[in-house]
Amino acid sequence: MTDVIERNVHDRLSRVIDPELGKSITDLGMIVGIEAVPRDVIDSGRSIVDVTVKVELTVEGCPLTQTIIDKINEAVTSYPAAKLVPHIDVASMSQSKLTGLVNDLKAERKQNPFTKPGTKTRIFAIASGKGGVGKSSVTANLAATFAALGYDTAAIDADIYGFSLPTLFGAHDHPTNLNGMLMPVTAWGVKLISIGMFAGADRAILWRGPRLQRSLEQFLSDVWWGEPDVLLLDLAPGTGDMAISVAQALPNAELVVVTTPQPSASDVAVRAGLVALQVPMKVRGVIENMSYYEHNGEKLRIFGEGGGRRVSEQLTKDLKHDVPLLGTLPLEPEVRIDGEAGRPVVLNDDGTLTDTPLAAEFKSIAEQLMR
Repeated sequence: MTDVIERNVHDRLSRVIDPELGKSITDLGMIVGIEAVPRDVIDSGRSIVDVTVKVELTVEGCPLTQTIIDKINEAVTSYPAAKLVPHIDVASMSQSKLTGLVNDLKAERKQNPFTKPGTKTRIFAIASGKGGVGKSSVTANLAATFAALGYDTAAIDADIYGFSLPTLFGAHDHPTNLNGMLMPVTAWGVKLISIGMFAGADRAILWRGPRLQRSLEQFLSDVWWGEPDVLLLDLAPGTGDMAISVAQALPNAELVVVTTPQPSASDVAVRAGLVALQVPMKVRGVIENMSYYEHNGEKLRIFGEGGGRRVSEQLTKDLKHDVPLLGTLPLEPEVRIDGEAGRPVVLNDDGTLTDTPLAAEFKSIAEQLMR
């Protein structure tokens, strides 16, 4: 009986996925032993069996240790034919074993994983013509919405000079370094990487040209992303080096332009979209942020109106393909308050979408983008 239980437990553990590497813990060599020892006791007609699972995690103090243990416990205790009592023995891989695992993963990936044939990842680069239009908060809440809808979601803070995604997600951890391969930080269901997660990131950054492009290449190639359904990039405002770098590194990326209603913002936003005339990147749509402030049932158009529609129509004309207005987002103090507290405003404390008009608008935008 014990042999049957051990084989079945191993099979069940093969369906437990490491949340960082996106692979089965058995395929990664994390399960190094399973031992079943029956007790001389019957409970409700079922035998009671102690099952010891020996686990080797990639690094000591892995931040997701408890998550993996919980998944192993669930896999063991849900065994139907007997009552299994799990005992999890956790250790860390030897340096040689870890080196071999990392080399295998690097050999499998070899290069930027998002441009290889057959990739399933949809890539959306969130751009704006100027700063101050709420592009980063739009990116954060859109990423959180995708994750809450069940998509495997990743986000790169490509605004090297003005990174803000770590703050908006409350992500204070550093990426785990596995022999030179980085694991993104996960917050609110989104895998994140940002220059703001590294030591010394509070100092002024004056990168230009090749060095700036190399930072993006490292975020793409030196980080283990797995195969996310969605990758969002929060670009720096304007049409500078990073926008060109994204187009070169990710020719399959789709541009989403964020603007506010007033002409001074929308006119510049058009220029951000027209970068698609110079690089191989499709403009997927326009989002108008801070469209109105609702007060006593009245929508106050503090920044004027129509900017998103103007950008949509002008880009449709100039690019000669439909560039829809994907949504209009209200001006709400909670966006700033919750963002500064480290939680995207569209989410409840348990990571589900809130029942608010703002969350519904983000959900609509996400669904349109995935069509």
